[in-house]
Amino acid sequence: MVTGQRGRPRSFDRDAALDKAMLAFWERGYEATSIADLTASLGIGAPSLYAAFGDKRKLFDEVVVVYGGRYGDFANVALAEEPTARAAVGRILREAAEVYTDPAHPRGCLVISAAANTTSDEVAGALRERRNANLELFESRIRADMATGVLPADTDARALARYAGAVLQGMSQQSRDGASREELEAVAARALLAWPEELRR
Repeated sequence: MVTGQRGRPRSFDRDAALDKAMLAFWERGYEATSIADLTASLGIGAPSLYAAFGDKRKLFDEVVVVYGGRYGDFANVALAEEPTARAAVGRILREAAEVYTDPAHPRGCLVISAAANTTSDEVAGALRERRNANLELFESRIRADMATGVLPADTDARALARYAGAVLQGMSQQSRDGASREELEAVAARALLAWPEELRR
């Protein structure tokens, strides 16, 4: 008697499957990536996908965590390592130009682009929270420079943080539209011209 395959195949590699799912969501976005797309990318049947990850939304949540640790953490590292907010944001934008145009994976930032056109309020909200958390980190770093006299006391920290975030998000979209690394690096350099003059280093 021939029976259908149940559950996950013995050779199932969960980490490799997450990598493949990440690339699918990164390329197409959450809404446009169907279960059929995912099973084709992962090389498993729908029952195996559900057994391993629960459902599409839960799989996407795991993908976002993997993406953040592998491709999205450069901002946190720069904010922690650089001596000033300006140096950190400059490094973040330069590294974004590299990451967003790397031919080894889809262009742009998954957290910025994956929610485009989604009808899921939960997915859109979760990604928005991640983006807003980055803005809060930017603002906190700017306020730290204000407190130590690196930046003028009347600096609008919130507006400056949103400006940095807007440039970063715009670079993601422009990379998906075909902008080169060199072009985005030029954008990063130009963006820093709007930064307030540092009073001391």
